[in-house]
Amino acid sequence: MQDDAGVDKRLTTEEAEQLMHRVMWRQAHLSLRIAAVFIVILIAIPLVNLFAPTIAGKSVLGFTLSWLVLGVLFYPVTWALSAYFVKRSNALEAEISKEPLK
Repeated sequence: MQDDAGVDKRLTTEEAEQLMHRVMWRQAHLSLRIAAVFIVILIAIPLVNLFAPTIAGKSVLGFTLSWLVLGVLFYPVTWALSAYFVKRSNALEAEISKEPLK
C-alpha cells in the first residue's frame, strides 16, 4: 500500500503481528469491561428481588418491575452492550492503525 507521496507503507510481518497483538489486547480489555457490566446486571436482578421485594414488586406498565426488567428490558440492554462493544472495538482498531509502530 502506498500513499500519495509514493512512500511504501507496507508492514513487515513483525509490525503486523505487533499491530494485531495491540488490537487483540485492547479488545480483550474492552470485552472484559462489558462482561463485568453484564454480570453486575445479571447478579443485581435477583439481589433486588431478594433484598428489596417491595421495589421489585412495583407495578410498571402492567408488569412488576422484576418481570419488566427480565422479560422486556433485558434484551435491549444486551443489544446495547453488544452495539457499544462493536462501535468501540471499531474505534479502537482505527486508533491503533493511526498510532506509530514501536
